[in-house]
Amino acid sequence: MSHARWRPAEDYTESPEVAAERAEIRLAMAFAKAVYDRRVELGLTQTQLAERAGLTQAKISRLEGADTMPTLPLLRRLTLALNASLNIALDDNHEEVTFTAHPAA
Repeated sequence: MSHARWRPAEDYTESPEVAAERAEIRLAMAFAKAVYDRRVELGLTQTQLAERAGLTQAKISRLEGADTMPTLPLLRRLTLALNASLNIALDDNHEEVTFTAHPAA
């Protein structure tokens, strides 16, 4: 049995549909990581964040697991609950999502 890493053939070209799906997955994962990182930075559990945002712990879990993409109203609730601004940068092959903490009052 060979344990060599699988690589696509040299002449393989990804279809536009597959490329679009890959970009959506990268964006979902970037968002999930940003939510998780900010929640941990604040020292909150998923349940505590859910309470702050008026959501369920299960919804926070799905967001952090990249199992769902939020609506704009949900994004607003999360940014308020995380006491931060949401920054999203999108390019052809790069998705970056960050929460910038609001200064302490």
